[in-house]
Amino acid sequence: MNSMSFNALFPDEDTLIPRFREAGDVTLDLFHRDGRVEDRWLGLRPREFALLWRLAAQPGQRITRRQLLADGWRLSFERQADSVAVQVARLRAKLEPFGLARMLASHPEGGYYLDAPPGPGQFRLARTVEA
Repeated sequence: MNSMSFNALFPDEDTLIPRFREAGDVTLDLFHRDGRVEDRWLGLRPREFALLWRLAAQPGQRITRRQLLADGWRLSFERQADSVAVQVARLRAKLEPFGLARMLASHPEGGYYLDAPPGPGQFRLARTVEA
């Protein structure tokens, strides 16, 4: 099973939870519960954000629908109106204007994975700091 360990999902009191997580060219912001590409916010709904945050925690690794429901939404069942597939479709539509919809990949054995490098990609601006 590719599930994250209990300690990774619920860190102890001495562990800081990161505010930002990179999902390829998307920067996820836990405080705002939204994602942005460069300076443009995506306007993610809570479940869309939770889905992308969870996939970005383990890029390239298959996460089953059951794991996404349990880890991201704290549900033990999938309601038809709010299925994982619906959330993935909505999220892909929000990523499409940036050419990033394909980073949410469907796994042949079921579930989804983030098909993006862990850090920033082609859309990031290279900035140098002069001393």
